[in-house]
Amino acid sequence: MTTPIDWTSDPLPARDEPWDLLVLGGGTAGIVAAKTAASLGADVVLVERHRTGGDCLWTGCVPSKSLLHQAHRPDATSLDFGTAMARVRSAIATIEPIDSPADLRRNGVTVIHGEGRFAGPNQLTVDGAEVRFRHAVLATGSAPIVPPIPGIDGVEALTSDSVWSMTEKPDTFLVVGGGSIGCELGQAFARFGTKVTLVEGSARILPREDADAAAVLHATLVADGVDVRTGVSVSSFDDTTAVLDDGSRISAPVVLVSVGRRPTTADLNLDAAGIGTGERGHVVVDKRLRTSNHRVWAAGDVTPHPAFTHVAGSHGSQAATNAFLGLRRAVDLATVPRVTYTQPEVAAFGVSDEQAGASGLTVRTVRHDDVDRAVVDDLTEGFSRLVLDKKGRIVGATVVGPRAGESLAEVVLAAKHGLRARDLASIMHAYPTYADGVAKAALAQLQDDLTSPWVQRVIRLLGALRRRLHRT
Repeated sequence: MTTPIDWTSDPLPARDEPWDLLVLGGGTAGIVAAKTAASLGADVVLVERHRTGGDCLWTGCVPSKSLLHQAHRPDATSLDFGTAMARVRSAIATIEPIDSPADLRRNGVTVIHGEGRFAGPNQLTVDGAEVRFRHAVLATGSAPIVPPIPGIDGVEALTSDSVWSMTEKPDTFLVVGGGSIGCELGQAFARFGTKVTLVEGSARILPREDADAAAVLHATLVADGVDVRTGVSVSSFDDTTAVLDDGSRISAPVVLVSVGRRPTTADLNLDAAGIGTGERGHVVVDKRLRTSNHRVWAAGDVTPHPAFTHVAGSHGSQAATNAFLGLRRAVDLATVPRVTYTQPEVAAFGVSDEQAGASGLTVRTVRHDDVDRAVVDDLTEGFSRLVLDKKGRIVGATVVGPRAGESLAEVVLAAKHGLRARDLASIMHAYPTYADGVAKAALAQLQDDLTSPWVQRVIRLLGALRRRLHRT
């Protein structure tokens, strides 16, 4: 999917002074970092080799959610696939202006198109031209991994980057990888009428999520017609047939590979700048997002932090302010939300059910057959789950159901501010909503708190006092 972008109006200006802040990479982290620093009065240059907007705009959040919206319609199987993909491109075109070079320039950022490589601790070359900086934010993102499976070159192997070039709906579709991307796109194509097989090497899909949440989604995918195979991997391709390591064979003329991403750092000459990387190529940062080069910070997928657009945006702003203003704000990774946008959605953050059991924490779960909105919508397969520490503070949650990401928001806010389940239970929730599941889980904890011996003693004393007062 391509959209023409005007790069002609910003030639690299000749300068005697170094830039206050150089941003390498024009995805979400880079755009937010550049605009944030410029709004604070910094002299900012952003260098991007391809197109601004990054994966989220062109190949991630925007196109996938547009396609999912259409796939979740009751008449999805009758939709023309070419028309559906045209709507995806229309959504991109509508949002693109806010991530464009023109918008960056309106916000005071100089935008340079070219290949940036470090030439020293405070120096970059852009297509051979020298650019000096006082501070920099590295935000070059990540790219999908295509594993070297024997024979994969003989099939049409797509990734989350290239799947959007499709114009015709495939008859059959093999999805390799059962994480969020694989489950989202696998469900979407199945609902469009494609015969989908999803293969996940772990014992369950969504291996990083709550086992109960994975089970709910697994059942839904099967009901959608997806052939879900877990605990098995693709060992090779024989022409257009995938051979699994259990000996089974699957027709696979079109394959979506969604087994993870790797940071885009290989061609940046990081050694010249003294920027260290980890085993998987991620840029090593401290809790304030500073790299091993004291002039350079990093944000987004290029770091080891969770690879979500909202993380990239938040950390991009934080890196920029820390770099330009000399602040020492540390990142918060304890309350990072994550959402799989299938039907039902799976939303979670923090400590999981399995981790809670090993740590002696309290878990409160409300099944959605006890949530009136889910009952009237006939969508009761989900649940709301809170994980609480020994003081009753919220340290994790999982919500499975329609718009689960929205239901999760108040729980993340509560956790961020160290609130307890009783605080959440004290809020008046609109009725009937799916957020009632979260409220009921919190209320269950409050009711248990009220039955503790010391609380019961206080209640009895208050009751006795009230009776005595009313006798006089």
